[in-house]
Amino acid sequence: MTVLEVIQRSADFLTKKGVDSPRLHAELLLAHLLQLPRMQLYLDFQRELTPLEVESMRELVRRRGLREPVQQLTGSTSFCGLEITVTREVLVPRPETELLAECAWVFLKTPPQTSPPAPSALDFGTGSGCLAIALATHCPGAHVRAIDISPAALDVARQNAVRHGLEDRIQFFPGDGFAALPEAEEFDLIVSNPPYIPSGEIRSLQPEVRDFEPRQALDGGSDGLDYYRRLAAEAAPWLRSGGRLMVEFGVGQADSLREVFSAQKWVVEAVKEDYNRCPRILVAYRN
Repeated sequence: MTVLEVIQRSADFLTKKGVDSPRLHAELLLAHLLQLPRMQLYLDFQRELTPLEVESMRELVRRRGLREPVQQLTGSTSFCGLEITVTREVLVPRPETELLAECAWVFLKTPPQTSPPAPSALDFGTGSGCLAIALATHCPGAHVRAIDISPAALDVARQNAVRHGLEDRIQFFPGDGFAALPEAEEFDLIVSNPPYIPSGEIRSLQPEVRDFEPRQALDGGSDGLDYYRRLAAEAAPWLRSGGRLMVEFGVGQADSLREVFSAQKWVVEAVKEDYNRCPRILVAYRN
């Protein structure tokens, strides 16, 4: 069976299973299997696959048909141009979170005048480590800390730091919220993409998310805002004068978040839209 035949048959199968972008996912899986850039497949359409390659591809496509995320099947995804390892222990980084990363590193490159020579940032709930790694990559002089309640997620984050040669630039701490940090510290920036799906809506999510990504990283409580309330109540002592808190949030949560942070005496500096012009990033500070 040739490369082209495998792609066509795989795409047909995934179409029947209701998978979005079936041709693209078939190509991504085959490129991963053959360890080739995806575009190289177009130059090798007539290449004959070995029986073992055909069987391995069949298994990958079967699993994708069961709605296992393609990023988990290939073991990585691109985030801000960086390859990030993903497993079932962490959320797959989303394109929207790249906007949060960019806002964060732009700010960190011009920290407040009261900041020490080396700016510092905390990634609250780091998951795969994608935000911390993007910050450390784009701000080589910054000190970056990352915390997460899940030891398994931190293992993935550490792997990603090593993958990008940042193991000496990012410190990872396991634990529940700010209590994970070993000592009192002030940061120029606290950045977070916390769980924000209301508990009652998780069942309605796409199978790729509902069945294969960690619920702990999705469930934001009854209204999806539990972690924002916690940040609003607890983050201020950890933020240096002139510093910023930046958080990603879900569709339709902007007004509620303004109320949550305003009630804790935060000044909401901006609410930024994502690539679909949907409010997605809140930036706040304390006087």
